[in-house]
Amino acid sequence: MKHLKLIFIILLGLIALTALVQWFTRSKPVEVTVHQVELGIIQNRVTNTRAGTVKACRRAGISPAIGGQIALLPVTEGDLVKPDQVLMVLWSGDQVAQLALAKREAEASKASARQVCIMAAVSKKESHRQQQLMKKGLTSEELVDKADGEAHAQQAACSAAQATYQVSQARINVVETALERTQLTAPFAGIVAKVNGEIGEFVTPSPVGIPTPPAIDLIDISCLYISAPIDEVDAPQIQVGMPANISLDAMPKQLFKGSVRRIAPYVLEREKQARTVDVEVDFLCQDECQHMLPGYSADIEVILQESDNTLRIPSEAILEGSKVLLLIEGQLQEQTIEIGLSNWAWSEVTSGLKAGDEVVLSVEHKGVKAGVDAVRKEEAVKE
Repeated sequence: MKHLKLIFIILLGLIALTALVQWFTRSKPVEVTVHQVELGIIQNRVTNTRAGTVKACRRAGISPAIGGQIALLPVTEGDLVKPDQVLMVLWSGDQVAQLALAKREAEASKASARQVCIMAAVSKKESHRQQQLMKKGLTSEELVDKADGEAHAQQAACSAAQATYQVSQARINVVETALERTQLTAPFAGIVAKVNGEIGEFVTPSPVGIPTPPAIDLIDISCLYISAPIDEVDAPQIQVGMPANISLDAMPKQLFKGSVRRIAPYVLEREKQARTVDVEVDFLCQDECQHMLPGYSADIEVILQESDNTLRIPSEAILEGSKVLLLIEGQLQEQTIEIGLSNWAWSEVTSGLKAGDEVVLSVEHKGVKAGVDAVRKEEAVKE
């Protein structure tokens, strides 16, 4: 009896020792990051291949039509200007003198024409008087013919003098037009981005085929858009009017809404680069875009399709073969799913999951696989 009791005690000791060894040598559950399946928005999008640029709807590089010396420069870089506001004036003393001379000549022509036309009116009255006297037999036919001829000659002289006056007026218009060419005016309201020249310097118009910096660079910032290259493979899916998201490096915490305004009708081919199509996107944020500047770098995401209030999971959780790992009661289990719309951030789940399921995000971590014990990373930290 004593021997049986001793054997029983030894067996209990061995069982306890084995349990203790297993306790200390047990494998710890892997730590995983999980995401709870939820309802949300899924967008099928295409993005630009290289950074796009914020551009102004209207931008004009203005240069004088004639060469000359800058006499007046009433604007500086950064000034807001109105339509037809004077931006630059070239020296025009000679043309001002020509205009004064043309006006004086016109005044003289007008006075001369008035004198001749008065004489023509007197001659016409004399001719009429002679005709009345002839009917009464008080004058000769010869005097009547002479008076009539004098009246016609004076009328012709009046017409010639009036034509000379009109020529003088036309000469004034010619000089005034030439004088207007010495002034640069704003074709639209905008901001002066660049002024190339100083008072006293000479400016010349650009020769044909040789681009030169404009005298004034004027930008209308009231209308801005993005121009960005899209890969030729994605371009056929895009249509004018599609919604788009716009992000700017200068404003990293903001996402702006936009709309596709134009798709270039040709493909750009650049050496050692993918072939692309330029796509233009309008901003839909009039108030929020007040402080944007043309030239900012920008990225666009054209939204091809969108599903609202649909079951979604982060795209990084999806394994090869449309499978995911689920954390169920402390163990990882593999689940096959069906995917609908998808982008780099989110994927739509059409079957295989339900709201509230916990999918594993850290699928690339060591030891994360189906069948192993696991614990949420937050819980592991607490322990």
